[in-house]
Amino acid sequence: MEWVYAVGLVSAALAVGVGAGLVIARFRRPAPGDVAVAGPPEGRAAIEPDDDRPAGKHGLKGLGRKSLDSLRVGVVVLDADDYPVLVNPAARAMGLLRSGGAPGTIAAHPILRTLAGQVRRTGVRREVELDLPRGRAGGAQAPLGLHLRAVALNSTHVAVEAADVTESHRLARVRRDFVANVSHELKTPIGALQLLAEALLDATQLPESVPEAQSEDLMAARRFAERIHHESARMGRLVSELLELTRLQGAEPLPSPEPVALDWVIAEVLDRTRTTSSAKGIEVVHTGPKGLMAYGSDSQFATAVTNLVENAIAYSGPDTKVEVTVRQENEWIEIDVEDQGIGISPQDVERVFERFYRADQARSRATGGTGLGLAIVKHIATNHGGRVDVTSALGDGSTFTLRLPARPPESPSPSSTATEIESGVAGR
Repeated sequence: MEWVYAVGLVSAALAVGVGAGLVIARFRRPAPGDVAVAGPPEGRAAIEPDDDRPAGKHGLKGLGRKSLDSLRVGVVVLDADDYPVLVNPAARAMGLLRSGGAPGTIAAHPILRTLAGQVRRTGVRREVELDLPRGRAGGAQAPLGLHLRAVALNSTHVAVEAADVTESHRLARVRRDFVANVSHELKTPIGALQLLAEALLDATQLPESVPEAQSEDLMAARRFAERIHHESARMGRLVSELLELTRLQGAEPLPSPEPVALDWVIAEVLDRTRTTSSAKGIEVVHTGPKGLMAYGSDSQFATAVTNLVENAIAYSGPDTKVEVTVRQENEWIEIDVEDQGIGISPQDVERVFERFYRADQARSRATGGTGLGLAIVKHIATNHGGRVDVTSALGDGSTFTLRLPARPPESPSPSSTATEIESGVAGR
């Protein structure tokens, strides 16, 4: 992409330009006949326009500014007070500037000021994708999709680059809407198939008085009915998980973060997985301190941990153990789900969170998995600002670690309107 290629050059040029501008602005004296130009508020240093600088031995007068103005990516440089000291035309067209408090002044968009503040505090660059509304509130105009990248130029100045990703967001919304609509339409016929299969199972029960020839036909019919019932139930789970994944990807707004008791989450998970684990003789144990709290959605946390435990049960042998460990590391809650199963090969570890990816196709067919469970876990972790990791070795079990925030967000985050664009993200 053009903006990705230009980011390095732009950042380097801006860093040099800021320093040079501060020096020139301090020592340059107005020449006779100079026209006064309105500058930033008193006390803020302006970046000297390239056209006012010496051409140098190569005669490249104004080339840096002209190159910046020609980019399709928007660039805004904020000083220590978050005043925009440099803005190119693309940034103005994207609406990244607002009217200032005083008449005739300008200010950067609040999102830009938030990102700049985070970069100054942490010293780490920040990237986020979000949708900005355009036009009047409630208008028919589609929101503007932006990928923002904030980088520190020095201890005070921060450059924010904005790339227009509106079309990518539109295509992602179309894809999500299509999956959601198709899944909703499939729920009715799948439910009907399950009911018909159950009726066939009841009708093909073998009474003792049936002749041997007829009993063979009834047994065959019953086998077919059982298979239909099994496959329709699996399809029903697939549709439900597709709807859940679509909702997590932004089809619905994220709920406001609330304190969630991890003791309740673990108790809910143990209750949901008790039948499955008992059927295989697998013991699910919980270790860790009591009373820990995380911030987010309690139902989503329970869904994520349940998916991890069910995944561990599905890929573990009979009479083994699955251990769920909860601990707090600084500002994060970490939940480990460790199994004694078949493990994951090194080439599959990086792909287990992709949609529909399965490391063991034969075992997945036997367990009836949909391949979406781990994708749902990843989206839940990402939506809450956390992550999920896995460490594993073939034949030596796997450990999945879910990381969740232990503190509420300090300020409203752009993630509430952000849309995640990924190539794929699910089960083994």
